[in-house]
Amino acid sequence: RISYEKRKALYGYGFISIWLVGTLCFFFIPLLKSFIWSFCDVTIDTGDTNLKWIGLKNFEDALTVDPKYTDCLKTALLETLWKTPLIVIFSLFIAVILNQNFKGRAVARAIFFLPVIIATGPVYAIISGDINSTGNTGAAQFSTMFSTNMVGELLQFLGIYGLSDNMEAVISAVSDNIFSIVWASGIQILLFLAALQTIPTSAREAAQLEGATAWEYFWKITFPMISPIILVNSIYTIIDLFTNETNEMMQDIKTAIFTDIKYGYGSAMAWIYFIVVLLIVGLIAAICSSFVFYQRKSE
Repeated sequence: RISYEKRKALYGYGFISIWLVGTLCFFFIPLLKSFIWSFCDVTIDTGDTNLKWIGLKNFEDALTVDPKYTDCLKTALLETLWKTPLIVIFSLFIAVILNQNFKGRAVARAIFFLPVIIATGPVYAIISGDINSTGNTGAAQFSTMFSTNMVGELLQFLGIYGLSDNMEAVISAVSDNIFSIVWASGIQILLFLAALQTIPTSAREAAQLEGATAWEYFWKITFPMISPIILVNSIYTIIDLFTNETNEMMQDIKTAIFTDIKYGYGSAMAWIYFIVVLLIVGLIAAICSSFVFYQRKSE
Protein backbone atom coordinates (compact mmCIF):
# COMPACT_ATOMS: atom_id res chain seq x y z
CA ARG A 1 0.00 0.00 0.00
CA ILE A 2 1.11 3.54 -0.75
CA SER A 3 1.52 5.72 2.31
CA TYR A 4 -0.65 8.79 2.76
CA GLU A 5 2.27 11.19 2.25
CA LYS A 6 3.30 9.53 -1.04
CA ARG A 7 -0.32 9.50 -2.18
CA LYS A 8 -0.58 13.24 -1.55
CA ALA A 9 2.64 13.76 -3.50
CA LEU A 10 1.24 11.75 -6.43
CA TYR A 11 -1.92 13.88 -6.35
CA GLY A 12 0.27 16.96 -6.60
CA TYR A 13 2.26 15.61 -9.52
CA GLY A 14 -0.97 14.58 -11.23
CA PHE A 15 -2.38 18.06 -10.74
CA ILE A 16 0.61 19.73 -12.45
CA SER A 17 1.18 16.97 -15.04
CA ILE A 18 -0.63 18.85 -17.81
CA TRP A 19 1.40 21.97 -17.04
CA LEU A 20 4.62 19.94 -17.12
CA VAL A 21 3.76 18.45 -20.52
CA GLY A 22 2.82 21.88 -21.87
CA THR A 23 6.03 23.43 -20.52
CA LEU A 24 8.12 20.68 -22.12
CA CYS A 25 6.38 20.83 -25.51
CA PHE A 26 5.74 24.54 -25.82
CA PHE A 27 8.65 26.05 -23.88
CA PHE A 28 11.75 23.88 -23.47
CA ILE A 29 11.67 22.30 -26.94
CA PRO A 30 11.24 25.69 -28.72
CA LEU A 31 13.88 27.13 -26.38
CA LEU A 32 16.35 24.44 -27.42
CA LYS A 33 15.51 24.95 -31.10
CA SER A 34 16.02 28.70 -30.88
CA PHE A 35 19.40 28.12 -29.20
CA ILE A 36 20.47 25.86 -32.09
CA TRP A 37 19.07 28.26 -34.70
CA SER A 38 21.04 31.17 -33.21
CA PHE A 39 24.24 29.51 -34.52
CA CYS A 40 22.79 28.78 -37.95
CA ASP A 41 21.61 30.43 -41.13
CA VAL A 42 18.00 29.26 -41.24
CA THR A 43 16.08 29.01 -44.50
CA ILE A 44 12.57 27.69 -44.90
CA ASP A 45 11.67 25.53 -47.89
CA THR A 46 8.42 23.78 -48.64
CA GLY A 47 7.86 21.41 -45.76
CA ASP A 48 11.46 21.60 -44.56
CA THR A 49 13.81 23.78 -42.51
CA ASN A 50 17.40 24.05 -43.67
CA LEU A 51 20.13 24.87 -41.16
CA LYS A 52 23.60 26.01 -42.17
CA TRP A 53 26.08 26.24 -39.29
CA ILE A 54 27.73 29.68 -39.17
CA GLY A 55 28.95 29.74 -35.57
CA LEU A 56 28.87 33.08 -33.75
CA LYS A 57 28.23 35.20 -36.85
CA ASN A 58 24.63 36.04 -35.85
CA PHE A 59 25.81 37.21 -32.42
CA GLU A 60 28.63 39.26 -33.93
CA ASP A 61 26.26 40.90 -36.41
CA ALA A 62 23.83 41.83 -33.65
CA LEU A 63 26.48 43.38 -31.40
CA THR A 64 28.86 44.94 -33.93
CA VAL A 65 27.06 45.37 -37.27
CA ASP A 66 23.46 46.25 -36.39
CA PRO A 67 23.48 49.66 -34.62
CA LYS A 68 19.72 49.52 -34.00
CA TYR A 69 20.06 46.44 -31.79
CA THR A 70 22.58 47.99 -29.40
CA ASP A 71 20.58 51.24 -29.30
CA CYS A 72 17.38 49.35 -28.45
CA LEU A 73 19.25 47.36 -25.80
CA LYS A 74 20.56 50.53 -24.15
CA THR A 75 17.08 52.09 -24.25
CA ALA A 76 15.53 49.02 -22.63
CA LEU A 77 18.19 48.98 -19.90
CA LEU A 78 17.80 52.69 -19.09
CA GLU A 79 14.01 52.51 -19.08
CA THR A 80 14.05 49.53 -16.73
CA LEU A 81 16.65 51.22 -14.51
CA TRP A 82 14.48 54.23 -13.67
CA LYS A 83 11.03 52.66 -13.95
CA THR A 84 11.62 49.73 -11.60
CA PRO A 85 12.19 51.74 -8.37
CA LEU A 86 9.29 54.07 -9.24
CA ILE A 87 6.87 51.18 -9.76
CA VAL A 88 7.98 49.39 -6.58
CA ILE A 89 7.79 52.56 -4.44
CA PHE A 90 4.42 53.57 -5.93
CA SER A 91 3.04 50.04 -5.38
CA LEU A 92 4.16 50.02 -1.75
CA PHE A 93 2.70 53.49 -1.16
CA ILE A 94 -0.69 52.53 -2.62
CA ALA A 95 -0.72 49.18 -0.79
CA VAL A 96 -0.13 50.90 2.56
CA ILE A 97 -3.06 53.23 1.84
CA LEU A 98 -5.35 50.43 0.67
CA ASN A 99 -4.51 48.43 3.79
CA GLN A 100 -6.13 51.10 5.98
CA ASN A 101 -9.78 51.04 7.04
CA PHE A 102 -11.79 53.62 5.11
CA LYS A 103 -15.08 53.80 3.26
CA GLY A 104 -14.89 52.57 -0.32
CA ARG A 105 -11.77 50.49 0.27
CA ALA A 106 -13.09 47.57 -1.79
CA VAL A 107 -13.83 49.86 -4.75
CA ALA A 108 -10.38 51.47 -4.52
CA ARG A 109 -8.72 48.05 -4.47
CA ALA A 110 -10.73 46.96 -7.51
CA ILE A 111 -9.74 50.09 -9.44
CA PHE A 112 -6.03 49.51 -8.90
CA PHE A 113 -6.42 45.82 -9.78
CA LEU A 114 -8.25 46.49 -13.06
CA PRO A 115 -5.05 46.72 -15.17
CA VAL A 116 -4.23 43.12 -14.18
CA ILE A 117 -7.56 41.92 -15.58
CA ILE A 118 -7.49 43.90 -18.84
CA ALA A 119 -3.71 44.12 -19.30
CA THR A 120 -3.66 43.31 -23.00
CA GLY A 121 -1.72 45.04 -25.75
CA PRO A 122 -4.72 46.40 -27.72
CA VAL A 123 -6.50 47.66 -24.59
CA TYR A 124 -3.36 49.41 -23.35
CA ALA A 125 -2.79 50.94 -26.79
CA ILE A 126 -6.34 52.33 -26.90
CA ILE A 127 -6.25 53.78 -23.39
CA SER A 128 -2.73 55.18 -23.64
CA GLY A 129 -3.47 56.74 -27.02
CA ASP A 130 -1.11 54.86 -29.31
CA ILE A 131 -2.37 56.51 -32.51
CA ASN A 132 -0.13 54.44 -34.78
CA SER A 133 -1.77 51.20 -33.69
CA THR A 134 -5.32 52.29 -32.88
CA GLY A 135 -6.00 55.60 -34.57
CA ASN A 136 -7.62 56.82 -31.36
CA THR A 137 -6.89 60.53 -31.10
CA GLY A 138 -9.15 61.04 -28.09
CA ALA A 139 -7.08 58.72 -25.92
CA ALA A 140 -3.93 60.48 -27.09
CA GLN A 141 -5.16 63.66 -25.40
CA PHE A 142 -5.50 61.69 -22.16
CA SER A 143 -1.96 60.32 -22.42
CA THR A 144 -0.50 63.82 -22.82
CA MET A 145 -2.28 65.40 -19.85
CA PHE A 146 1.08 65.46 -18.02
CA SER A 147 2.98 67.08 -20.86
CA THR A 148 6.30 68.91 -20.50
CA ASN A 149 4.68 72.37 -20.66
CA MET A 150 2.25 71.47 -17.91
CA VAL A 151 5.08 70.25 -15.68
CA GLY A 152 7.04 73.46 -16.27
CA GLU A 153 4.02 75.59 -15.42
CA LEU A 154 3.41 73.58 -12.26
CA LEU A 155 7.03 74.02 -11.13
CA GLN A 156 6.81 77.75 -11.75
CA PHE A 157 3.56 77.91 -9.81
CA LEU A 158 5.29 76.22 -6.87
CA GLY A 159 8.12 78.73 -7.11
CA ILE A 160 10.73 76.25 -8.36
CA TYR A 161 13.06 77.87 -10.89
CA GLY A 162 16.51 77.31 -12.30
CA LEU A 163 16.43 73.53 -12.61
CA SER A 164 19.13 72.00 -14.77
CA ASP A 165 18.24 70.57 -18.17
CA ASN A 166 18.95 67.05 -16.95
CA MET A 167 16.63 67.47 -13.95
CA GLU A 168 13.86 68.88 -16.13
CA ALA A 169 14.32 65.97 -18.54
CA VAL A 170 14.00 63.46 -15.68
CA ILE A 171 10.88 65.15 -14.27
CA SER A 172 9.31 65.32 -17.73
CA ALA A 173 10.09 61.66 -18.44
CA VAL A 174 8.50 60.58 -15.16
CA SER A 175 5.42 62.77 -15.61
CA ASP A 176 4.90 61.61 -19.20
CA ASN A 177 4.99 57.97 -18.04
CA ILE A 178 2.67 58.25 -15.04
CA PHE A 179 -0.03 56.24 -16.79
CA SER A 180 2.32 53.38 -17.70
CA ILE A 181 3.73 53.30 -14.16
CA VAL A 182 0.25 53.04 -12.62
CA TRP A 183 -0.78 50.47 -15.24
CA ALA A 184 2.23 48.25 -14.44
CA SER A 185 1.68 48.28 -10.65
CA GLY A 186 -1.38 46.04 -10.24
CA ILE A 187 0.32 42.75 -9.36
CA GLN A 188 2.87 44.49 -7.13
CA ILE A 189 0.12 46.24 -5.15
CA LEU A 190 -1.66 42.92 -4.65
CA LEU A 191 1.51 41.23 -3.37
CA PHE A 192 2.30 44.11 -1.02
CA LEU A 193 -1.27 44.01 0.33
CA ALA A 194 -0.93 40.30 1.04
CA ALA A 195 2.38 40.92 2.83
CA LEU A 196 1.02 43.79 4.90
CA GLN A 197 -1.89 41.68 6.08
CA THR A 198 0.48 39.00 7.41
CA ILE A 199 1.96 41.43 9.96
CA PRO A 200 0.40 40.51 13.32
CA THR A 201 -1.70 43.13 15.04
CA SER A 202 0.25 42.39 18.22
CA ALA A 203 3.30 44.02 16.64
CA ARG A 204 1.43 47.31 16.17
CA GLU A 205 -0.02 47.12 19.68
CA ALA A 206 3.42 46.54 21.16
CA ALA A 207 4.87 49.43 19.16
CA GLN A 208 2.10 51.74 20.35
CA LEU A 209 2.72 50.74 23.95
CA GLU A 210 6.39 51.59 23.51
CA GLY A 211 5.42 55.01 22.14
CA ALA A 212 6.59 54.41 18.56
CA THR A 213 5.26 56.81 15.93
CA ALA A 214 3.70 55.64 12.66
CA TRP A 215 6.90 56.60 10.85
CA GLU A 216 9.06 54.52 13.24
CA TYR A 217 6.61 51.61 13.06
CA PHE A 218 6.84 51.58 9.25
CA TRP A 219 10.63 51.62 9.03
CA LYS A 220 11.39 49.35 11.99
CA ILE A 221 8.59 46.78 11.73
CA THR A 222 6.60 47.02 8.48
CA PHE A 223 9.49 47.56 6.08
CA PRO A 224 11.70 44.69 7.39
CA MET A 225 8.79 42.25 7.47
CA ILE A 226 7.75 42.94 3.86
CA SER A 227 11.33 43.14 2.55
CA PRO A 228 11.10 39.65 0.95
CA ILE A 229 8.12 40.86 -1.09
CA ILE A 230 10.07 43.98 -2.07
CA LEU A 231 12.71 41.68 -3.57
CA VAL A 232 10.05 39.59 -5.32
CA ASN A 233 8.32 42.68 -6.73
CA SER A 234 11.62 44.15 -7.88
CA ILE A 235 12.50 41.00 -9.84
CA TYR A 236 8.97 40.71 -11.20
CA THR A 237 8.97 44.35 -12.31
CA ILE A 238 12.35 44.01 -14.04
CA ILE A 239 11.22 40.96 -16.01
CA ASP A 240 7.85 42.54 -16.79
CA LEU A 241 9.48 45.70 -18.18
CA PHE A 242 12.05 43.76 -20.18
CA THR A 243 9.36 41.57 -21.80
CA ASN A 244 6.70 44.24 -22.27
CA GLU A 245 5.20 44.42 -25.77
CA THR A 246 5.91 48.16 -25.95
CA ASN A 247 9.61 47.53 -25.29
CA GLU A 248 11.66 48.57 -28.34
CA MET A 249 13.95 45.57 -27.91
CA MET A 250 11.04 43.14 -28.03
CA GLN A 251 9.63 44.87 -31.10
CA ASP A 252 13.03 44.71 -32.83
CA ILE A 253 13.33 40.97 -32.15
CA LYS A 254 9.80 40.27 -33.40
CA THR A 255 10.46 42.31 -36.54
CA ALA A 256 13.61 40.30 -37.30
CA ILE A 257 11.79 36.97 -36.86
CA PHE A 258 8.27 37.56 -38.16
CA THR A 259 8.74 40.40 -40.67
CA ASP A 260 12.26 39.97 -42.03
CA ILE A 261 12.07 36.14 -41.71
CA LYS A 262 15.57 35.96 -40.19
CA TYR A 263 15.03 33.10 -37.77
CA GLY A 264 18.70 32.51 -36.98
CA TYR A 265 19.56 36.17 -36.51
CA GLY A 266 16.37 36.82 -34.51
CA SER A 267 17.15 33.85 -32.25
CA ALA A 268 20.64 35.23 -31.59
CA MET A 269 19.14 38.64 -30.75
CA ALA A 270 16.71 37.00 -28.33
CA TRP A 271 19.43 34.93 -26.62
CA ILE A 272 21.68 37.95 -26.12
CA TYR A 273 18.75 39.80 -24.60
CA PHE A 274 17.86 36.79 -22.42
CA ILE A 275 21.42 36.53 -21.07
CA VAL A 276 21.53 40.27 -20.30
CA VAL A 277 18.20 40.08 -18.45
CA LEU A 278 19.35 36.98 -16.56
CA LEU A 279 22.56 38.70 -15.45
CA ILE A 280 20.69 41.80 -14.28
CA VAL A 281 18.12 39.77 -12.34
CA GLY A 282 20.91 37.74 -10.72
CA LEU A 283 22.82 40.90 -9.78
CA ILE A 284 19.74 42.57 -8.27
CA ALA A 285 18.83 39.42 -6.37
CA ALA A 286 22.37 39.08 -5.00
CA ILE A 287 22.50 42.73 -3.89
CA CYS A 288 19.01 42.87 -2.38
CA SER A 289 19.17 39.47 -0.66
CA SER A 290 21.68 40.79 1.87
CA PHE A 291 19.14 43.40 3.00
CA VAL A 292 16.14 41.08 3.15
CA PHE A 293 14.82 40.10 6.59
CA TYR A 294 13.57 36.50 6.87
CA GLN A 295 11.63 35.67 10.00
CA ARG A 296 12.79 32.34 11.37
CA LYS A 297 10.53 30.13 13.40
CA SER A 298 11.79 29.33 16.85
CA GLU A 299 12.72 25.70 17.29
